[in-house]
Amino acid sequence: MKLQAASKKEIARIAKGVFLCDLIMVAALFLLSLLGVGAFSPLRILLGVAGGSVVAIGNFTLLCLTVQKAAATEDQKLMKRRFQASYNFRLVFQAAWVVVCFLVPQIHLVAGALPVFFPNLVIYFLQVRGKLVPAGEKKETPAEDIPTSPADSPEEPEDHLETFEV
Repeated sequence: MKLQAASKKEIARIAKGVFLCDLIMVAALFLLSLLGVGAFSPLRILLGVAGGSVVAIGNFTLLCLTVQKAAATEDQKLMKRRFQASYNFRLVFQAAWVVVCFLVPQIHLVAGALPVFFPNLVIYFLQVRGKLVPAGEKKETPAEDIPTSPADSPEEPEDHLETFEV
């Protein structure tokens, strides 16, 4: 399946944010080494940062592909199974990377494991700044259309699909 233009744009935004977080982390590791906390080994840190960033951005890309594929699916149960399978695979993939960072002495554990969390950090930052959804895509809802209580809502309440909603 081919990535849509909007997905490519979001992946690029996340990649830029991950790269910025990588720079901050490397600077923090350097400063900590100056204070005597750990040793600054550029090659080990570079291997960890590069591998962790590839895993993090690859994970986000797989999420985008899963969402695109699920959006094209009409069957709710099949959609839920796909999301769950994708989530499980991506979680195991990230955990395997962290284990590799722990077991391979040439990879800095912190520099390899932290980038896995950077896409979440970037998304939270964008959300707090109000830049997660571009201004042109925000849905403007008139105040009179917003129900004030569940009794005012003409629709049935949403079905809750266990741990996540689709």
